[in-house]
Amino acid sequence: MKKQKGFTLIELLIVVAIIGIIAAIAIPSLLRARVSANESATIGDIRTVISAQAAFQSANGGWYAGTITCLNVVQSPLCIPNYPAGAPTFVDSSIAGLAAKSGYARSFGPGSVPAPLNTNVSGTGSVSSYVYLASPVSQGQTGVRGFGGDSSGVLCFSPAGVAPGTTGTISLDIGSANCFVLS
Repeated sequence: MKKQKGFTLIELLIVVAIIGIIAAIAIPSLLRARVSANESATIGDIRTVISAQAAFQSANGGWYAGTITCLNVVQSPLCIPNYPAGAPTFVDSSIAGLAAKSGYARSFGPGSVPAPLNTNVSGTGSVSSYVYLASPVSQGQTGVRGFGGDSSGVLCFSPAGVAPGTTGTISLDIGSANCFVLS
């Protein structure tokens, strides 16, 4: 009788079981890595906004941008008066657009308009403070913690997965249980 070549059903089932075990081990690790990457990218974006606002403040008579778009498209007289058209912007459009990015929804909150405001050196849309917040689009899948940064340069997180709380003066509520400062 001629011997047939090939795999038996038992051999194929063993291979499928081994692949299933490997997938069961690998998939949770990959999901945790994605969450970690999303959180790291969001922290980086918040630090970028804090640095951009500091640079904007020095170019705008000591006041911050009242809209996040002023950090990307510097219009005169709203953002900075007489800002050269060919001058560099402060952030790229992916951050200034406030669209969900890296699994996090973003928001920007301007503080109060300073009075009096010298419109010869500061834009008409200038503010005395700001807060930039991010919370996971899908809690537990795109991110676990919420993050925020403000005009004091502080960056904090909320373990509850929501954006950290703010005070009435548009700054992070550092003393609350939803704002643990990152170093």
